Amino acid sequence: MEIHGWMIWFIIAAIFIIAEIFTAGFFIFWFGVGAAAAGVLGILHVGVGWQWLAFGGVSFLLFLVSRPFAKRITKDQPEGIGANRAIGQIGIVLETVDNNKNSGRVRIGKDEWRATSDSDTPIPKGAKVTVMRVDGTHLIVKPQTHGG
Repeated sequence: MEIHGWMIWFIIAAIFIIAEIFTAGFFIFWFGVGAAAAGVLGILHVGVGWQWLAFGGVSFLLFLVSRPFAKRITKDQPEGIGANRAIGQIGIVLETVDNNKNSGRVRIGKDEWRATSDSDTPIPKGAKVTVMRVDGTHLIVKPQTHGG
């Protein structure tokens, strides 16, 4: 069986479209549509350069057109909801926070969290910390200064 260029484009299109199912957002799909457009040009025996131009152009154009829509439907989580509610809160270190040893646990209210220091300086057990931000399932904390 001879493999034609258009077949490769449609295989690439299928890979991108299937990959979109397993990713957050709505970005990879447009590369799949661009590859499908290039595949159609391949079937019509249009030159490879034009196929690449169609792939890039269609993907980019659809990305630009869909961006405002995607931003509307994928709003950032408002502060104070989910893990973000811990930002700015004061907690107590339950296990020394040491980035070099990949260790650290803090308690914020009734919740225990894995923690990482905002600097490379370890924060000892029992110290008070302020939550600066959330990174995945870790809180990024800094030690509280004596002034508050």
